[in-house]
Amino acid sequence: MTKIGLIRCEKNETRCPLTGCLTSLDNAAQGFADMAQPELIGIFTCRCPGDHIADMAKILKAKGAEVISWCTCAFARREGGAWVSGGGFCDRLDELAQRVARETGLPCVLGTAHLPQGYVPKTFAAPRDHADG
Repeated sequence: MTKIGLIRCEKNETRCPLTGCLTSLDNAAQGFADMAQPELIGIFTCRCPGDHIADMAKILKAKGAEVISWCTCAFARREGGAWVSGGGFCDRLDELAQRVARETGLPCVLGTAHLPQGYVPKTFAAPRDHADG
């Protein structure tokens, strides 16, 4: 079982109830397809400029998360009925995901549901020398 901490963007929290993300997680599909029996541990909302995101991810880790997943809308947008890479809600997502991976020791995966055609979820791996504590 892979325990997931999910992070969403504040810019979409009043428009999206995470239905697609939670369905994909429940079905081990799309951004969760390579994870063994994904199980949701908790969800946080990242608020610009993301200063506290590593602290939130540390809480998710303390609750058992083994992977931090970021909602697709943070890096992609809907265009003409399809999702395309680029133009998502966060222009600092790679930087934030790298920081979270470095500070928590957990891998960070970009992409949950509604993946753009041909997109393979990008993973920021935790540094090998990360020491917990």
